[in-house]
Parts: sequence; structure tokens; C-alpha cells
Amino acid sequence: MAKEMISLEAAQAIVLDHVTPTPSVRIPSWRASGRPLAEDVVTDIDLAPYANSAMDGYAVRAADLAGAGEDSPVILDVIGHEAAGELFEGVVGAGQTIRIMTGAPMPDGADAVVKYEIVEVLAGDGNEGSRVAFRQAVPAGNDVRRAGLEARAGDVVMRAGEVPSAAGVGLLASAGAAQVGVHARPVIGIISIGSEIVEPSCVPHRGQIRDANASVLLAAAREAGAEPRHFGIVPDDPAAIREVVLRAAAECDMVITSGGASSGDYDYVTALVAQEGEVLFDYISLRPGKAITFGMVHDVPFLGLSGNPAAAAVGFEMLARPAIRRMLGFAAGSRPVQMARIGHDVPKKQDRRYYNRARAVRDDATGELAVTEAKSQDSSLLGTLQHANCLVMVPEGKQGYTAGDLVPCVRIDIDEATVL
Repeated sequence: MAKEMISLEAAQAIVLDHVTPTPSVRIPSWRASGRPLAEDVVTDIDLAPYANSAMDGYAVRAADLAGAGEDSPVILDVIGHEAAGELFEGVVGAGQTIRIMTGAPMPDGADAVVKYEIVEVLAGDGNEGSRVAFRQAVPAGNDVRRAGLEARAGDVVMRAGEVPSAAGVGLLASAGAAQVGVHARPVIGIISIGSEIVEPSCVPHRGQIRDANASVLLAAAREAGAEPRHFGIVPDDPAAIREVVLRAAAECDMVITSGGASSGDYDYVTALVAQEGEVLFDYISLRPGKAITFGMVHDVPFLGLSGNPAAAAVGFEMLARPAIRRMLGFAAGSRPVQMARIGHDVPKKQDRRYYNRARAVRDDATGELAVTEAKSQDSSLLGTLQHANCLVMVPEGKQGYTAGDLVPCVRIDIDEATVL
């Protein structure tokens, strides 16, 4: 019986409909860089908490300098000094000023700052007891950072779903959020299926092959932000596969297998999912990796990928990675797509969506992206994926591309947008 082939978009929608963000955990705010917040963060104080100087200079009353000019300087007495953490307790009165450092609170009575470089010291060293001359007027608020410049107490400084950068975690700290809530890293169980597969540490005999897929999927899950867990290699035995898959389902947020058939793509895997839960699709318009099974096993999402390494990697990229990013709270899960000029013909024989391994580089002469596909798109080859930074998408139908066409490239080296 022929299987029903669905589009990649339909498959992605089904997967995303069956995953939800993981529960919230609290972590030090500096560790939240790059992870979506699970909750709004409200500042408990004004940011900045007080009016402060934006310059090293002199805090003055703007009214005192109203008549200052090149030929009519205003001379003020320096009555104190203020730096961050070293407060001036007095009041700046008429005809007075204090030496002030960047970030220091504005003293009572002063409403403007004049930077040090344009002030002339007439007597003393410029600090308390000196006299200084000003040759230009300044408006009230000059070089003063007002209290609450960034936010007022009670304001939301970062919303749930927003992804803090290094600067962002500094903002969180300023708002008093020493710890913040983020979504727990989902635990992803990785299983390799096949009687011919041996550990990478083993020297394979004739008919055997080292397990590259587990390494690919463990690394890809970690790079996506998950906590991968390896459940080993399982032979092509339905009972053994069932035992390991159910154990992984009991311990993980999602289970991913690669391989799993000796007499037809995913016969064991699809049958197991049908027996223990529900098969939601098992055939996608995708090359490489059309035979992909997705379903629910004991209410846990299950994804069965191809045994061919590059096909498993592409299947993970298109289906598992968006699911993991959704579990982590990201608004989007797909990689960005850029248009690039293809430098050669791209023939196409099958009526499926192709994702061909390729590399895009900026053309120095034209400034546009130019893309070149790997010479071989064999689904067993990982070296071509190692050297690729994108996947050229060739849509359904049997028509490929002609050299010079602008083509869509999925940038597998760039994360999706990280802000809602």
C-alpha cells in the first residue's frame, strides 16, 4: 500500500502542534543570554535610579551661565567634588559649582554639567577651593542623564519570549533580577537502530558500519539548546527496539531514532509507533530523507529519521530543531532564508522538495551572495554537510535551476530571529 506523501510545511506544522514549551526553571540572569525568558521582568527601581552626570566636568546652575560668552566669562567658585560612590552633601548655590565625575549623582541645586575640556581653571587645581571660568551658556539638563531615562520602577524591561544578549543580562541585573525564569532545556533521547551498526570505537567488519548518526544528532540537539541523552545502538529486533524506545519516552521530552528497518524504510519504527501511540505522518516530500516517521509514543513526541547520515541531519534540521526551539520558548524555529545567485545548473529528476548541500559566499565584485552546491548530494556523505553553510531549496516539480538564477538558501550557520 502506497504511503501518503505530505509537504514539508504540513509535516512541520504537525510536529510543532505536538510540542509545547518546557516548564520554567530559574537560573542566574547572566546564564540567560541566548535563551528566551519564560516570564516578564519588571524593574523595582528607576533606571537610572537618580539624575547623574554624563561627563567628567562641573555641575552648575544653568541660570548662572546665561550671560557667558567668549569675551564675558562667568567665574564660579568650586565648593566640592563628587564621583560615583563619593557624594557631595551640600547644595550648589548661586556663583558656585562642584567638580563631578561621569555617573555621579547630580548635587542639589545644580541642573546642568559642563564638560571639563571647555572649562578654564583660573586658580587652584580645578577641585575644591579653585575658581573656574565658563565662556558659553548651557541649557538646563545639559549632559545630565535624568532619573528613569531607561525605565521607571514597575516598568517591564524585558518580556517573556525575548532573548537577552550580553547587554540584555546587564539590563536584567540593573532591574534587580539576579535570577530569571527560562524554559528548561528539553531532554532529547537519541537512539540508533540497525544490526549492522557498531560503536565508533570499534573497527567494523565487512557488512558493518560505525555509528555516525548518534554523534550527528547528539551534537545537533545540543547546538539547538537541548540536553541530548544517548540510549545506544539497538539491533533490528522489534522487541529490543520497543524496550529502548519506551524507556527513552519515559525519561525524555522527545525521542529521535535513526534507521530502523531491514526490509523496508521504517517498518519497525512505524509499526512500533502505531502500536504504542499514534502515527501522524511517515512520508514527506523531501530529499534527502523522505521516509520520516512522526507520532506520539505514550504522549511523547517521536521522530524516526533516515539511517543515511546526511538525510538524518537534514531531517533533524527541518523537523527536530524547530521543535526543540519551540520547547525552549523561541517564537520562530526555522533558519533564515537568503537569496543567492547559483553559479551552475541544478538538474532535478524527482517530484520532491530538494535541500541540496551548498556554500554561499559574498561576491566581492557584485556584493551579492553567490552559491555553489557540493559536487555530490549522496545522502551517505557527511563531509559535504561539514563544508556547507546552507541548503539550496529546489521546490516540488521536476524543474531545477539554471546557472544565474536567484535561488533560496536555508542558512544552517545562522540562528533564527531571537526576539518576538
